[in-house]
Amino acid sequence: MIKYHPSKQILMEYVAGDLPASIAIAVSIHSQMCEECNQEIQQLTQALAHNQLEPETETVELFDAGSELDDMMADILMDDDIAEEPVMKQTKIKVNDTSYKLPRALSNVPLSQWRNLGKLSRSSIDLGEGHVHSHLLHIDAGGEVPCHTHKGFEITLLLDGSFEDEMGRYTKGDFILLDNHHNHQPRTKEGCLCYTVADDALHFTKGIHKLFNPIGSLIY
Repeated sequence: MIKYHPSKQILMEYVAGDLPASIAIAVSIHSQMCEECNQEIQQLTQALAHNQLEPETETVELFDAGSELDDMMADILMDDDIAEEPVMKQTKIKVNDTSYKLPRALSNVPLSQWRNLGKLSRSSIDLGEGHVHSHLLHIDAGGEVPCHTHKGFEITLLLDGSFEDEMGRYTKGDFILLDNHHNHQPRTKEGCLCYTVADDALHFTKGIHKLFNPIGSLIY
C-alpha cells in the first residue's frame, strides 16, 4: 500500500507544466501506481482547463480560417521531407540477474551503463538539467546506503521491492522527498529499484564513509 505521496503543491505544478522533466517523470510514474494521486491530478487538470476556457470579457473578432486551413493542411501533406522515425523503447532492464519492467515514462530516456559498488548499482539518466541529477538506483537484497543527510533535496520513487530507514518502511510506488532536515540509512531485505532525483550531493554522517564527503559533488 502506497503511504508517501507528492504534496498538493507538487501536483499543482505538475498539472500546470511547471516542473522540471526529472520531477515530472517521478510524479507521472507515481500517479500511474497511485489511484489517489491520479484522481487528484484529474481534478486539478479539469479545474485548470475550466479556468483557462472561461469566456473572454472582451469581444474577439474571429477570422474565416476555412480556406487558409485547407491550404495549410495541403502543404503539410504534400511535404515529402516529413517522415516518422521509429522510436526504440527500452521496456525492460536487467540488474545483477534481476529483471524489471520499466514504467512508460522511463521507457524512452537515455540510461548510462550500470556502475556497481558492493550491493549498490546506479545508472545515470541524462535529462540535460545541469546540477539536477537523475538516476536509477538498485540495491541488492541485504544491501544498504550508508547513513547520510542531503545538501539539497532528494526525491526517491520506489519502482520495485521495498526498503526501510529510521523514518519508516517504503513499498512500490512510494514518493519520498527529503532534504537537509533528514538523516537516514536506507536498507533492504529483498532488494529494490528506485528512481532518484537530487540537486546536490549526499553528506555521509557516520564511519569511514565520511571520507567521501570532500568529493561528494563529483559522485552524486
